[in-house]
Amino acid sequence: MRVNTKSGKVNKAWLNDHVNDPYVKQAHQDGYRSRAAYKLKEIDEVFRLIAPGQVVVDLGSAPGAWSQYVRRRLAPGGAAAGELDGTIVALDVLPMEPVEGVTFLQGDIRDDATLAALQAALAGRQVDVVVSDMAPNLSGVESADAARIGHLIELAIDFCTTHLKPGGALVAKVFHGSGYSQNMELFKRTFKRAKPHKPKASRAKSAETFLVGIGLKGD
Repeated sequence: MRVNTKSGKVNKAWLNDHVNDPYVKQAHQDGYRSRAAYKLKEIDEVFRLIAPGQVVVDLGSAPGAWSQYVRRRLAPGGAAAGELDGTIVALDVLPMEPVEGVTFLQGDIRDDATLAALQAALAGRQVDVVVSDMAPNLSGVESADAARIGHLIELAIDFCTTHLKPGGALVAKVFHGSGYSQNMELFKRTFKRAKPHKPKASRAKSAETFLVGIGLKGD
């Protein structure tokens, strides 16, 4: 198909990069729904966060690659199906195809009813790890986008301060640029250990990175 528009050329270039991306190919081979699984995999291997027996909450979970990765980490032998040693609760405003053993809730964490449903799903259990791939719809207005991203970070941290076990961890997606330093400072104020990490599976052109916080201060 011939593409004459500038946006068409950009889309064609993106599609070419996507098709030839080694992580996309690996995700297909490994049965992951997206290449994002390898971002969490590297973070987990570096910081040693996820282990059998844990309670894990996946915020911004659709299409489900992070839940798939966590499910395999909690399963004997890393199986994608069958026995599961632990609890996974996933949440997203978008629908998500079922992942075996994962409790999925569709809703917005900013809504009280959704937050109540998430708390009900935990049934009083404290959480070992919260992973958040939440991101707002970006407008292109840097100050407005930074505020939206910062609000999602605050919501994830608020959830952690109520539900995270002593020594528990939060992994949250952020973007370099306006607001990044404030998000990093919030992590440092909240957690005993706070580090940024950009996985190899995160495209070099992308401004995304991930903040890892371990152990709430005051625990």
